Amino acid sequence: MLTKLTILFYCYIGFTLVFVEGAPNVEVSSLLSIKSNLTDPLDGLKDWKLPSDEAKGGSVHCNWAGVSCNSDGFVERLDISNMNLSGQVSEQIEGLKSLAFLNISCNEFSSALPASLGRLASLKIIDVSQNNFVGKFPVGLGSAPELKVINASSNNFEGLLPEDLSNATLLEIMDFRGSFFEGSIPASFKNLQKLKFLGLSGNNLTGKIPPELGQLSSLETIIIGYNQFEGSIPAEFGNLSSLQYLDLAVGTLSGQIPAELGKLKNLTTVYLYQNNFSGSIPPEIGNLSSLVYLDLSFNEISGEIPKEIAELNNLQLLNLMCNQLTGTVPEKIGDLTKLEVLALWKNSLTGKLPANLGKNSPLQWLDVSSNSLSGEIPPGLCDFGNLMKLILFNNSFSGSIPIGLSNCSSLFRVRIQNNHLSGPIPLGFGNLPILQRLEVANNNLTGKIPEDFTLSTSLSFIDVSFNRLESSLPSSILSIPHLQAFMASNNNLGGSIPDQFQDCPSLSVLDLSGNHFSGKIPQSIASCQKLVNLNLRNNWLAGEIPSPIASMPTLSILDLSNNSLVGKIPPSFGSSPALEMLNLSYNRLEGPVPYHGILATINPSDLTGNAGLCGGVLPPCSHSIRSVARQKVHIHHVVIGFVVGISVLLAIVLIVLVGRRIHNRWYIYRSFFRDMFKRENTEWPWRLVAFQRLHFTSDDIVASLKESNVIGVGGTGIVYKAETQRPHSVVAVKKLWRSEADVEAGDDLFVEVNLLGKLRHRNIVRLLGYVHNANDVMMLYEYMPNGSLGAALHGKQTGKMLVDWVSRYNIALGVAHGLAYLHHDCHPPVIHRDVKSNNILLDSDFEARIADFGLARTMLHNNETVSMVAGSYGYIAPEYGYTLKVDEKSDIYSYGVVLLELLTGKLPLDSSFGESVDIVEWVRQKVNNKASESVLDPEVTGQCKYVQEEMLLVLKIALLCTAKLPKERPSMRDIITMLGEAKPRRKSISQNWGGKGNKDKLIFAHSPVVGLL
Repeated sequence: MLTKLTILFYCYIGFTLVFVEGAPNVEVSSLLSIKSNLTDPLDGLKDWKLPSDEAKGGSVHCNWAGVSCNSDGFVERLDISNMNLSGQVSEQIEGLKSLAFLNISCNEFSSALPASLGRLASLKIIDVSQNNFVGKFPVGLGSAPELKVINASSNNFEGLLPEDLSNATLLEIMDFRGSFFEGSIPASFKNLQKLKFLGLSGNNLTGKIPPELGQLSSLETIIIGYNQFEGSIPAEFGNLSSLQYLDLAVGTLSGQIPAELGKLKNLTTVYLYQNNFSGSIPPEIGNLSSLVYLDLSFNEISGEIPKEIAELNNLQLLNLMCNQLTGTVPEKIGDLTKLEVLALWKNSLTGKLPANLGKNSPLQWLDVSSNSLSGEIPPGLCDFGNLMKLILFNNSFSGSIPIGLSNCSSLFRVRIQNNHLSGPIPLGFGNLPILQRLEVANNNLTGKIPEDFTLSTSLSFIDVSFNRLESSLPSSILSIPHLQAFMASNNNLGGSIPDQFQDCPSLSVLDLSGNHFSGKIPQSIASCQKLVNLNLRNNWLAGEIPSPIASMPTLSILDLSNNSLVGKIPPSFGSSPALEMLNLSYNRLEGPVPYHGILATINPSDLTGNAGLCGGVLPPCSHSIRSVARQKVHIHHVVIGFVVGISVLLAIVLIVLVGRRIHNRWYIYRSFFRDMFKRENTEWPWRLVAFQRLHFTSDDIVASLKESNVIGVGGTGIVYKAETQRPHSVVAVKKLWRSEADVEAGDDLFVEVNLLGKLRHRNIVRLLGYVHNANDVMMLYEYMPNGSLGAALHGKQTGKMLVDWVSRYNIALGVAHGLAYLHHDCHPPVIHRDVKSNNILLDSDFEARIADFGLARTMLHNNETVSMVAGSYGYIAPEYGYTLKVDEKSDIYSYGVVLLELLTGKLPLDSSFGESVDIVEWVRQKVNNKASESVLDPEVTGQCKYVQEEMLLVLKIALLCTAKLPKERPSMRDIITMLGEAKPRRKSISQNWGGKGNKDKLIFAHSPVVGLL
């Protein structure tokens, strides 16, 4: 029922309209009704109001924002797009009888579209895209005789595709991409003979693709991937004579690619990647004379690459990676004059690469890694000066590295490891202006490491390991300004390690093991404040271990074994803030081993081979003291000893007679205890302790511990995927690294494991139980099929999974709920202490689950001080460096870093941030310079302002979480409240896709190098 106020309002409008000379009264009323149902925070419709007495005149509404009228004063166009509007679109819109153009896209509407929209017979173009419209799509639009364009992409509709649109025979563009429609494509769409663009990708469509679509002779673009169609591509598609763009990527299509596609002379783009296509590539593809982009990657295609593909003279992208192709690469592919990307990674190709590859085309990207290719690397790959990425690893290439590569100024990445290359590394790589990664390991390279490496201003990763390089290191090679990793292990390098570490701002990995380096370990190495892994084992190093090394703030792995080091172990090793692995075995160290920090838990085998070491985890030093005392005995002690010795000798004669019987009995006892100890350590059975009903045994779990089942390796253990068959189930098995000290302290572990087994929350990975024997422990977790958040955001193959903000927001909210449960709902509360994107797993629905409680501690004591590093670098709260205390605020800081990853798409530590700058500092610098928008991931923000505004709200939360002072950080409960206020009002793409991965950005904009990302 209408309220009195509403009745009076409409009466007032009707009364006033009488005085608006010449104005179409009904249209003004409709527009004001539309405005009254909208929320307009930007006040974009402020001029939509009735005229004052002084401003009366006809058709005044034609000057309102977004309104255009025809010559008769009737509304012809209504464009209120991108105005941050929300609320409902009024049913009164049907009063705009002459409306031909309607654009309400890029707003925040979350209601249903008005049913009256289907009664606007004059509509020609309608755009309601990139909103949150729900419910079923209005029927009746098919009756609009002049309808040419309908764009309803990126909404939350439900139900079937509107079949009545098949009556709109003038329709040229139908775009329903990413809008959650279900069911199959209506065969009646064959009536749309004027249709040029059909976009249905990213819905929940099923069934077979109707062969009737092959009758749409005007169709130029068809984008219907990211659905769950069954069957194959209809052969009738070969009749789409006008077709230029065909995208069926990321789906469940199968069968062989139809040869009939070869009839489409106008086809420029074919994207069929990430389906289940099998069989061979039809040679008829070679007839597509206009083809520019061909991507068939991530399928099950077999057979050889047809030589006819080399006839595609316009081809720029050829991506066939991750299939089952055999045979050789057709030689004439090297003659293609426009080829920019050739990707053949992970097949079973043999033979040589085309000798002319790159000589005749502007080649930018070549990836043929993980095949069985041989022969020499083609010398002209960079003749056009465009080559950016050269990836040839895991093949059998031989010969030398082409000189032309070391002069290729466009090179960004060179990965040619694991081949049979020989000869020297050519001069010039150090002068390349943007080369960041150079990997030539596991070859037969000889000669020196080029001196010009030291001139590089861009190299961040150098790996020359496992070659036959010789001579000494260039003196300043470890001072390359952006160098993060330098690996030269297992060569014939010698001389001293250069003592020039003062300028190594980014160095995190240094591996010089397996060489002939001599002299002392340079003291200046301790100035590398970001060094995490230092490996100098198997050299000829001498002298003492420099004490400053033990105090390096980020050093986590240190291996100095198999050298000739002398002196004592620096006591500060025991209090090192970050050290997790230390190996000092097989040197000439001596003196007592400090018994604190990592030295209290170190495996004795990591100290073996040092005859002078004692104490700590090794046998006590008392025997050494007695030995020294005996060497200093006075001569009169010898005389007394001689007298005593005669007496003892007489006693021995008597004891031997009785002792023989005692000895025999002791031998029996000793053998019994030795055998019992041996059984305990080698034959002790595995025991399964379950926290819920399980349908497998410990034998099933142990059987899964093989290399082919490894899915991850971390600082606390190695993770396997275990599948059982009775009944079928899948679990993740984490086998913990354990030293002898860990075994002895096993009871503490089981107390904590039993506590974690009681955790019950939808955003925490469930600990199902554990399997253990006398020495080893294996944790059993739920298996998360979509991997970690870190891989989804930053991974090479999966890095494009989370491209919409709603999916990332939902993950952020899920993690917040999980941490709030640990902090506020557990008794006693639990601190995770290692919150990071790699410890956040994604289930089949892309819901976040917190994992890896290897560092978790219950908060029985506030401000707990810990002796081992708590967390991962880039995520550790700043106060930890000077207090070594952790509480719930430490988790909140780490969570803030994860939020910044979700917002920026960047890693916590990135050389692009600048020297000694992490993601927190980088973002704060941008915010302080009023450039907050520039930190947001451009692939997520898109072109809609409201997405950017939502992300900026969460950015404020992230900055609160990463405040330098712990007391300024909010609690997890407060964070959840704040996230609720920043909630997007749209469904996530990942939920729509039903666990098969998010829709790529190519739903809305396509890239010629998709599949290589």
